[in-house]
Amino acid sequence: MKRRGTPEADLQRAVVQALRIALPRSAIIHHCANEVTEAGPRGAKRQAILVGMGVHAGFADLMVICDGRVLFLELKAAKGRLRPEQEAFRDAVLAQGFGWALVRSLDDALGALADHGFTTRIAPAPRRPAP
Repeated sequence: MKRRGTPEADLQRAVVQALRIALPRSAIIHHCANEVTEAGPRGAKRQAILVGMGVHAGFADLMVICDGRVLFLELKAAKGRLRPEQEAFRDAVLAQGFGWALVRSLDDALGALADHGFTTRIAPAPRRPAP
């Protein structure tokens, strides 16, 4: 379902569907809803509750676990930029030896799987260098 004005959400739905097809059934593809979109004091209170429960600022949009590998995927629209918290999360994950990738398309997602040694049932498209 494509919704108007939600390019990152549309991309995420498409990526999740593709990963469910590409990866073995045993794979775990998880989205952690780590931000409250409700404005005002009520939203701030709900966000504080989530932080207290372990929500981590900048956590990637998707986490893929399969065959002993872990890959974090941060999805962004064509011109979307990483926030400082997302850059810090990326750096911490990479420093600990886990995979992390910025994804702007289905091809990026499938290419990230290949780049990080995941076995898939779909061959990724040839990759072009990131700008």
